[in-house]
Amino acid sequence: MAKDGPNWDGLLKWSIAHSDGTQGPRNLSEEDRKWFMEAMQSQTVDVIKRMKEITLVMQTPEQVLESQGVTPQDIEDMLDELQEHVESIDMANDLHSIGGLVPLLGYLKNSHANIRAKAAEVVTTIVQNNPQSQHLVMEANGLEPLLSNFSSDPDVSARTKALGAISSLIQHNKPGITAFRLANGYAALRDALGSESVRFQRKALNLIRYLLHENSSDCNMVSELGFPRIMMHLASSEDADVREAALRGLLELANDKTDGNTGKLVEEEEKLKQLLEERIKSISEMLPEDLGAAREERQLVDSLWNTCYNEPSSLRQKGLLFLPGEDAPPPDVASERFEPPLRAWAANPAANTNASTEKKEAPLLLGLGPPSGVTNNQGTSSGEANAN
Repeated sequence: MAKDGPNWDGLLKWSIAHSDGTQGPRNLSEEDRKWFMEAMQSQTVDVIKRMKEITLVMQTPEQVLESQGVTPQDIEDMLDELQEHVESIDMANDLHSIGGLVPLLGYLKNSHANIRAKAAEVVTTIVQNNPQSQHLVMEANGLEPLLSNFSSDPDVSARTKALGAISSLIQHNKPGITAFRLANGYAALRDALGSESVRFQRKALNLIRYLLHENSSDCNMVSELGFPRIMMHLASSEDADVREAALRGLLELANDKTDGNTGKLVEEEEKLKQLLEERIKSISEMLPEDLGAAREERQLVDSLWNTCYNEPSSLRQKGLLFLPGEDAPPPDVASERFEPPLRAWAANPAANTNASTEKKEAPLLLGLGPPSGVTNNQGTSSGEANAN
C-alpha cells in the first residue's frame, strides 16, 4: 500500500477532465482505463497475502529478528496492522487456517511488555462475538497464557489487556467460563480489585458482574472469597465508573436469594447500610451539573437500598432519584445493544434466522475497507469489560 495514501487529487482532476456534467457517459480510451485501474489497484492490499507475511514474521525466533534489525516497535506496528485485518470476522477465523493464531498466542509470552499487551489486544479483537475463534483459541490453549499474564504480569497494562482478552474469550462461552473458574480465576479477580489502576479495577468489576449475572451459583464462592467487603470499599472510590461497577456487583449479590435469606450481603448489612447512607449524603451534596452525570449511581444506590431493606431510599423523598426530565427509568444499556451487527449476529445466528419470514433486500456494501491507522470499533464491546 502506498505510504501517502491514494492520489485523490489526481483522481479528482481526472474525473473532472472527463466529465463536465453536460454530456452523457463516454467510453474510456484503453490508455485512460489502464491508468485508472493502476491507480486504484496500487491502493489495494491482498489481506490474506499480507496476513501470511505477518505470520511468517511471528513464526521467526525473536533472536533472529533482532539480528536482522527488527525492533520491538516494529513488532508492535505489525500487530497493529494485524489487528486491523482481523476486524473482519472472516479474516479473524482465517488467521488460524494460515497458521497465524498459534504464533500470535506465543507473543503473549514475549519478553517485551508492550508486545504482550498488544498481542492480547489482537486476541480480544479476534474472539469478540466470534464463537468459532473463541473455540479455536480455547483449543490452542490460549486461555492459559492470558490467565498467567492477567494474574502475575509485572506490567499493569499487560495485565489489563490480558483481562480484556479473557473477558471477550469467555463471554457467551460456557466451556471458557468453566475453564476460568477451574483455573482459580475468581482469586485473580479479587487480587485485581486491589490494584491501584482504576482501569484494571473497572475491567475486573465488570467481568465479576457478568459472571454473577450468568451464574448466580457463583455468588456463594464470591462471598466466601471476601468480594462483598472489597466491593463496598470500591463503591466509595473517587472514580465514578469504579463506584458504579462496584454497586452493580453488590446489587447482583443482593438479588441472589438461592440460600433462602435476603441475599449474600447479610453478614455485611451494617457496613452496607453505612455505605449507602454515605453515598446518599454525597449525592445530596452534589452540584446540579454533577447530579446529571451521576444518574446511574443514584438509581443503583436506590435499587440496592430497596432490595436490601424493602423500602425506597431517601433519594426518592428528596427528589434526587429522578431529576426533571428523568421521570422514567433509563433504557436498557446492556452491552449487546452496542455490539457490531455482524459479530452480534455471529454470536447468536439462530435468533436471527427465525426473526422474520419477510423477504428483505440484501444490504449494499460500498467502498474499500478502512485505511491503515483507523481506530477499531469492534473491540469495545466486548461488553463493559473491554469498553473501559
